[in-house]
Amino acid sequence: MTIIDLRSDTVTKPTPAMRRAMAEAEVGDDVLGDDPTVKRLEELAAARLGKEAALFVPSGTMANLVSLLTHCGRGDEVILGDQAHIYIYEAGGSAAVGSIHPRPLPNRPDGSIDLDLIEAAIRPNDVHAPRTRLLALENTHNRCSGAVLPLTTMDAAAALAHSRGLALHLDGARVFNAAVALGLEVSTLVAGCDSVSFCLSKGLGAPVGSMVVSTRPFIQEARRARKVLGGAMRQSGVIAAAGIVALNEMVERLADDHAHARRLAEGIAGLPGIVLDPATVQTNIVIFALDRPDMTPQQLAARLHAQDVWLLTMGGPKLRAVTNYHVTAQEIERAIDAFAAVLAP
Repeated sequence: MTIIDLRSDTVTKPTPAMRRAMAEAEVGDDVLGDDPTVKRLEELAAARLGKEAALFVPSGTMANLVSLLTHCGRGDEVILGDQAHIYIYEAGGSAAVGSIHPRPLPNRPDGSIDLDLIEAAIRPNDVHAPRTRLLALENTHNRCSGAVLPLTTMDAAAALAHSRGLALHLDGARVFNAAVALGLEVSTLVAGCDSVSFCLSKGLGAPVGSMVVSTRPFIQEARRARKVLGGAMRQSGVIAAAGIVALNEMVERLADDHAHARRLAEGIAGLPGIVLDPATVQTNIVIFALDRPDMTPQQLAARLHAQDVWLLTMGGPKLRAVTNYHVTAQEIERAIDAFAAVLAP
């Protein structure tokens, strides 16, 4: 039976169109500025997000780190959420590599951060304190059930940051999911951001790669940071070609992933021991808790795995399922049936 892989949208494999584009890609040495396919991808990414320029990097973690290193110097401070991917899942890279001081503030369940808390956290000009240089947000928010920050929230955060002399970076790994959920052009959603990172290799389905978009001077400096981190590649048009297909063909279909995630949430919410409000599922991420004295989250995941439904535990009582373009509506129904079978009293 086909495995229903809900561990992440990073498990997607390139589409046939991507494989053809990769096989036929015109390439050159990108470090020397000679790869025409990388150039096309960077121009396309910048245009889609309404920015001047873009940089192709191997991963989302590197995209965020390149951005932070470009915005901040040693000892500078970034304000970010305490549930942010940058803060929790990126190996402390900004501190380890850039000596950038993190100032975590509590994320609300919807992924936002209280603006009053942000303003209060901005340091005064005092030799005893680090310089607050950057505000970093995440949209959609991974650990907050794929929550979407609406345009009003994004614009208000940008206005606050800029009024206090801060730049705004968006970890937009799944920003196209956010734009599709809101019915907005992605360029409108990120208009107030000074830099944005986004992944080609999650819901968009490319096999590898992320982008940083910003102004031309910022991207010129970001290229230097990419080189320092070992992220400058040679004939990388082979993988950039898949990113072009992803941006041209895979954005609108993200709505299918969102519908499948909502159906999954609705189908399991009433099962014994599942703690989940389907209204919290806005995009392709379903996070729920297990409250069963006779079963741990690890045991639930193992029993579902035996039924060919794969997902991840998140620590404590929580588990996560993420829909992607490989998972069909029929497979979502199979997954719901598997949950019902393993949770039956």
